[in-house]
Amino acid sequence: MKRREFLRLVGGGIATWSRVAHAQNQNMPLIGFLSSRSPEESKPHLAGFLRGLEAFGYVDGKTATIEYRWANGQYDRLATELTGLHPAIIAAAGGAPSARAAKLATSSIPILFVTSDSVSEGLVSSLNRPTGNVTGVDIMSGELTGKRLELLARLVPAGSAFAFLTNPNGVQSTLKTKTTDIDRAAHALNREVVVVGASTDIELDSCLSMLAKNRVAGLVVENDPFFDSRREHLIGFTAQRLIPAIYHIREFPAAGGLMSYGASLVDAYYQMGVQVGRVLKGANIADLPVIRPTKFELTLNLKTAKALGLAIPPNFLAIADEVIEWRLTPPLMTQVDMPPASHTRGYYSQGNSTDKNGPPLLRHSR
Repeated sequence: MKRREFLRLVGGGIATWSRVAHAQNQNMPLIGFLSSRSPEESKPHLAGFLRGLEAFGYVDGKTATIEYRWANGQYDRLATELTGLHPAIIAAAGGAPSARAAKLATSSIPILFVTSDSVSEGLVSSLNRPTGNVTGVDIMSGELTGKRLELLARLVPAGSAFAFLTNPNGVQSTLKTKTTDIDRAAHALNREVVVVGASTDIELDSCLSMLAKNRVAGLVVENDPFFDSRREHLIGFTAQRLIPAIYHIREFPAAGGLMSYGASLVDAYYQMGVQVGRVLKGANIADLPVIRPTKFELTLNLKTAKALGLAIPPNFLAIADEVIEWRLTPPLMTQVDMPPASHTRGYYSQGNSTDKNGPPLLRHSR
């Protein structure tokens, strides 16, 4: 190990224990925050979480101490680090990987999550009675896959097939559930859908190249931490190849993607902060059911739609919660701060083969 890296690690450890000791001396609760995402892309969501805590009088550095761990794939190690600090509670954000790692690391420290499909992911046995030391906010993203296909189909003329990009090694839900949802929607719309999978950068590039070569009419991207971390790459590719795509959170269209539909993550993180506050005030975590969202956002980037040559019908604009008429980033990926989340209104409605020369072709359905 290089001397500079060693000193950085030692310095970081000293700073951590200093904050922990300060929290103990001041009789402030220590909150562990573990996320699968990066601090930069989590700014608006973290702000929502902190607002939820403040509703119960907890402010970082004043009436509580928060120890952050941003995973970068090291969920298990970081979850063990946090439990070793003996926090009063752990907020596991950014999807199932961090929540699962925290659950494996402790059966006694209360854990609050923000994730999707928490029952099928094995985090809880029931939404109403999760039991144990785990509960949180379930953004039900897997259940919205069909709705995303329906919205995309309203903008793209019938003809070529759509594609659904999923992470076959992810933990959002089982592959059977994923394909069942997309198959049902495709059948109802009489549209053809190809399901392809990618879990690594190499597989993702191969997948995208195959989709461009086959000139798919549009792309539905699964809610998965891996794809979230490759946001600029996905946006840049679909812009260059003129492929309309729909995602699960507004950060994609805010950064230049076409559109998104899903639960408001800012609101979901706020609700997680509220749940953490309740537990710190004495609520029994076993008595707290998993919360489901009441706010959903349809966000459309109108400038991107025009660049893709899409005509947006007035009735589609009327149902959009937010219409962006500018592009925050050029198609080729620059990191920028996100604007404040928009006011939202709630509305909700509700196969396997292998291409040996390319990425996994999981299912071809109609």
